[in-house]
Amino acid sequence: MPSRNGFAESGTEKIDLTNLTPAELESFIQHLGKERFRARQLIKWIYRAGCRDIGEMTNLSQEFRKELGRIARVGFLPVETIQVSADGTKKALFRLADGETVETVLIQEKNHWTVCVSTQAGCAMGCTFCLTGASGFRRDLLPSEIAGQVTALRFGTPEGPSIKNVVLMGMGEPLLNYDNTLKAIDIMTSDTGLGISKRRVTVSTCGIAPMIRRLGEDLPVNLALSLNAPDDDTRDRLMPINRKYPLAEVLGACRDYPMPLRRRITMEYILIKDVNDSPEDAEKLARMVKNVRCKFNLIAFNEHPGCDFKTSPPERVDAFRDILVKHNYTAVVRKSKGRDILAACGQLRGRS
Repeated sequence: MPSRNGFAESGTEKIDLTNLTPAELESFIQHLGKERFRARQLIKWIYRAGCRDIGEMTNLSQEFRKELGRIARVGFLPVETIQVSADGTKKALFRLADGETVETVLIQEKNHWTVCVSTQAGCAMGCTFCLTGASGFRRDLLPSEIAGQVTALRFGTPEGPSIKNVVLMGMGEPLLNYDNTLKAIDIMTSDTGLGISKRRVTVSTCGIAPMIRRLGEDLPVNLALSLNAPDDDTRDRLMPINRKYPLAEVLGACRDYPMPLRRRITMEYILIKDVNDSPEDAEKLARMVKNVRCKFNLIAFNEHPGCDFKTSPPERVDAFRDILVKHNYTAVVRKSKGRDILAACGQLRGRS
């Protein structure tokens, strides 16, 4: 077990350095009686060189490498399989140390790749349109397992060097695994580590209102709200979390979220045929969010086995968008990628 200082002692399980934020790694190194800059050297070896063997970190003394190797290790999240969609989207399956699995998606943009990261194995939210939620919640991911998805793809795929954006929109609710999610973002955005700009990190939530406010205080990265309904009755049916945090409370938290002047909160809206896709729904939605600085990502529902919902027809999606634009919102119809390999929004599930 770790000591009361949080670091492994002789005869206990080795501490995984990839679970430590840069600040925690500095503290760990100082705990060993070494200079703080050794932590920066370690971070660069792990996240810039992709080194997994402490013995190969050649700008550390041989004596220190041996000492460190006795009490610490560099964790690694191996890619078990990668599926490739007809549109070029890639879905990676990761098997965790305890046998649990999570899925991560690589999405090709014009000049770079975006990686859609999972924060939990399964999901407890129970959204009725989501395949991930149908599989149930199994456990939270560690910081090493969240950031490790990006690290593994960075060094294990040809697309890795071109990963520029990270969206925490995969399996799970990030704000219910709050501390581990923030630690993972810290690791991913460290200047000496993966070096991903905080401006290019987006956290997506079903609407955990108190945690939206806390995120705004602690680390105001880009925020996306999975909205999906223009009123509480509809959202209650689609997203059970709305019964605990209804729209007025969630939108109030979004209204207070400290986004820079030129950026907007993204409202993700999945259009389900005859459920939330009528012109009347669009008008209600436009009025409901009028005091929130936001933009819309409109996503036609991705059908999947076991769900009776149907995808809104393209003409209805376009009409919905046009109404929002008429009300002076930026509204984009997001093309679903990876449907043929169950890699699109709401389709991730992991598997044994």
